[in-house]
Amino acid sequence: MTEKADLQPVLDRAAGGGRITPEEALELYRSAPLHALGVAADAVRRRRYAGSEHIATYIIERNINYTNVCVTACKFCAFYAAPKDTSKGWSRDLDDILRRCAETVELGGTQIMFQGGHHPDYGVEYYEKHFAAIKKEFPQLVIHSLGASEVEHMARISGVRVEEAISRIHAAGLDSFAGAGAELLPERPRKAIAPLKESGERWLEIMEIAHGLGVESTSTMLMGTGETNAERIEHLRMIRDVQDRTGGFRAFIPYTYQPENNHLKGRTQTTLFEYLRMIAIARIFLDNVAHIQGSWLTTGKEVGQLSLHYGADDLGSIMLEENVVSSAGAKHRSNRLEIIDLIRKAGRVPAQRTTTYEHIVVHDDPANDPVDERVVSHFSSTAIEGGTAHPELKLLPAN
Repeated sequence: MTEKADLQPVLDRAAGGGRITPEEALELYRSAPLHALGVAADAVRRRRYAGSEHIATYIIERNINYTNVCVTACKFCAFYAAPKDTSKGWSRDLDDILRRCAETVELGGTQIMFQGGHHPDYGVEYYEKHFAAIKKEFPQLVIHSLGASEVEHMARISGVRVEEAISRIHAAGLDSFAGAGAELLPERPRKAIAPLKESGERWLEIMEIAHGLGVESTSTMLMGTGETNAERIEHLRMIRDVQDRTGGFRAFIPYTYQPENNHLKGRTQTTLFEYLRMIAIARIFLDNVAHIQGSWLTTGKEVGQLSLHYGADDLGSIMLEENVVSSAGAKHRSNRLEIIDLIRKAGRVPAQRTTTYEHIVVHDDPANDPVDERVVSHFSSTAIEGGTAHPELKLLPAN
């Protein structure tokens, strides 16, 4: 493709349900008028969800960060502590984790994300123990947790194959994998920001193995650490190719790099317009992935709201706790009523969903909106304040 005049036919083909090539996706991402791109992406969304296209969803969950001790030292991360840094490193005990699960259930949460560092001592056995305990006490909670990087790490620590690690933690209670650790899948940007992690190809291979074992997942992209536009589209291409084979990715969630307190020295290149363009391109290009999620946590509520006009059908979670991206500067908070209002003012009907996107309650009548203001996102202060452990956090040995 060489001329902008060629772009509208491509947009029309995509809007009509046709597949576009990576080359076409890159040209659209670079050059298509923003409004036209959004119109095409919204048409794709409406076609996919004909009959329920008026609905946009959210979920109530808690991200329980079980440890910040990590051996991978990713340059964009402001959360981790090196294994030998006993002044900063911490782990939660099981009683603390179960207490947080109980609070999640009390507040109407349906899902927990169990995420933390790649602790040098935590193999498959650690996750089996914790997932089994959570499921025994709270069988109603969905454990949508970890990712390919954690699986690779725990399998290495326990000296087992990845297939065995996945099967064992799935049997213990893991329901599905998050898209954690994807960052940027192409080789150059991945090595630049996460040189000690597995390759992007290996990340996808592990996800493909999981899908084959009946464990579905989401997929993500970290935008703004110095990657090129072509590398962003290559990331999408790699995901789409695996999805063609497995169908195991439920959703795609792009989010933006947060530049505080890490080793990238504040570098960022993602504008909010670039983010909205990515939401739209993702909806157009990932014709085999059901859901596109807007990340209000990293971009702000207003941009999250706008993403609903650029192909997103979901605004993700009212996260009762989160400590990772907030450590790098994400400050956006919201409660359930605000998310409902954002969705409604975007011209959509809000609905609380499950992990697998079934509707729990559709808020089609404002007179019946919930009034419980306790359901509010809460970041960082539950774990770390000013670089030291919060008094309520019971510290365990870092190694």
